[in-house]
Amino acid sequence: MQLTSFKYKTRKGPDYRHGDQVSFVDIKETFGIGGIRIGKWVNKEEKDLAANLIFDSLADLAYILALPPSAIGLRGNLSLAFGTGGRKGVQAHYAPNQRELALAKNAGAGALAHEFWHAFDHYIAEKAFDIGDRSGPQRQILFASDCWLKNADHFPHPLNERLLKIFDATLLTPDGQDRHDYVSRSVKADQAMGSSYFSQPTEMMARAFEAVVESCSGIENAYLVSDTTKADTLPLYPDIAHRNAIYEALQAYFRPLGDALSR
Repeated sequence: MQLTSFKYKTRKGPDYRHGDQVSFVDIKETFGIGGIRIGKWVNKEEKDLAANLIFDSLADLAYILALPPSAIGLRGNLSLAFGTGGRKGVQAHYAPNQRELALAKNAGAGALAHEFWHAFDHYIAEKAFDIGDRSGPQRQILFASDCWLKNADHFPHPLNERLLKIFDATLLTPDGQDRHDYVSRSVKADQAMGSSYFSQPTEMMARAFEAVVESCSGIENAYLVSDTTKADTLPLYPDIAHRNAIYEALQAYFRPLGDALSR
């Protein structure tokens, strides 16, 4: 979707900017982003429009997760790139080596929630799990969802227990005894495609997160997330009842985290 088409799209949610034009500097300062890169082929109109869209989307995430806006930047560990090129045909991606969330200029719409989860999943891994020395050029990149799957030891803390319950609610049956049908459908999608993408833990979690944001938040923001309820893609996402269960687990984790960060 062309970036300029968002001039005519209606977002339904809280009004954070009150009609004001914001800049990428405002985004960096408001959300605690570590650094921002803008592509050299992004013109002023595109830059201004993108700044408003990204600001509203990050503010929506903070609102939905009950976090102070400054927490969205993951203590300055998350950087942002817009319109810098990147992978052909990819609307957005999270680069763990750079800890950078990159959005394509005209194809990044609807992917921000998905990629934010990847950034959070990466950031929280070493905070929640005992994964040892992470220094050196041979260090393996680990996500918290990978650690959960491998039953890695987690640091004792009430919030970490609640984090584990997010993974449980997403990937296990309600009794915790078997993998959820959502996982089985993801495996089936990989088998059909001859890939090992859809059933990766961090990908299943990112799709679940964006689905919850679209269906359970009461906010409509097509730049933040879109198309998780379309008939042709629905099997790749949790169903509506499952989304509600995941939403409850997310709220049980992020609300007390937000309270602690706001003190």
